[in-house]
Amino acid sequence: MDVPVSVKVPLAVKFWTRWCMKFLLCIIFALTYILPKTGIINPYIDMVLIYIGINIILTISLNLVNGYMGEFSVGHAGFMALGAYTASLLSVWVIPDSLNPYLFPFTVVIGGVIAGVFALIVAFPSFRTRGDYLAIVTLAFNMIIKSAIENIDGIGGPRGFMGMDKMTNLPWTFVWVCITIFLARNFIFSNLGRGVLSLREDETAAGLLSVNTRQVKVLTFVFSAFLAGIAGALYAHELQYIYPKGFTIAKSTDMLVMVYLGGIGSIGGSVMGAVVYTIVLEALRSILQFAGISQEWRQVFAPLMLIFLMIYRPKGIMGMREFPFLIPEAERFQKISLNPFSKKNRNRKKSEEVKS
Repeated sequence: MDVPVSVKVPLAVKFWTRWCMKFLLCIIFALTYILPKTGIINPYIDMVLIYIGINIILTISLNLVNGYMGEFSVGHAGFMALGAYTASLLSVWVIPDSLNPYLFPFTVVIGGVIAGVFALIVAFPSFRTRGDYLAIVTLAFNMIIKSAIENIDGIGGPRGFMGMDKMTNLPWTFVWVCITIFLARNFIFSNLGRGVLSLREDETAAGLLSVNTRQVKVLTFVFSAFLAGIAGALYAHELQYIYPKGFTIAKSTDMLVMVYLGGIGSIGGSVMGAVVYTIVLEALRSILQFAGISQEWRQVFAPLMLIFLMIYRPKGIMGMREFPFLIPEAERFQKISLNPFSKKNRNRKKSEEVKS
């Protein structure tokens, strides 16, 4: 049986992808504005939803390196700190208070750019070698950033930095989550993204097939840090107070748990991992408070969960799988047509057997 190479995408699917999905996103965006304003959701739920959105951005950013590229980074909290402090300093010291609401997107992007620049500095020596050196370098980078911030009195030192207006709200968080998913999805299914996936499978074979392995690694790492910086900027303008101890290895561990809980190599898995983990942590807060147990035990939960995930569920909830609407139309249907076990091809094979 000849396998079709090109597949015509049904009109109904094109209509859903191009219009219904956009209409659905517009409805959700309207709800993010209406629900908090009308008091249907209280400030606590609003805050939890914002944290879920920020964690989704962080999880996707780390999944690009640890999941799609197959490397292991443990210092993303350092890039988050750079984005948070850069955006905060711009808001408090540079941009006038009257212009802050209008220039907030610019502030967030600059926070991501600064994180990306530092990632570029870290990437050049890190990717000269292979193996687990990236984990060691990023861990050291996280500790260096934390120590450097603690020793700069001009930005608060160990006391932290405050004075930012609360610019991060639910609508803005939803917009940045959508932008992050859109950018990550297009990156993964681009030519550069194919190179990233080939590195994960076999770096030597990818190099033999003319993939510039070092360039692909550096660009992916910088893009990942850029997204982490954006999450840091949103986090700072939600909390309105940042301090160095909020960006330690414990924060990086939280990101690792969300990545491996949702599943490596999956944008949809990153979303699910961030949602589940954030809700579980908040539920655990209430349970410990009700039981009269110290909240410090919440810090034990994340490392334990990471250990159990690596042992019993290393691929997570959606490891190496993706939601259909996050896959380009033509590729989605081409995969279905090329799959000999799909329902359509099984029925076609049965009909051919009957005819013969």
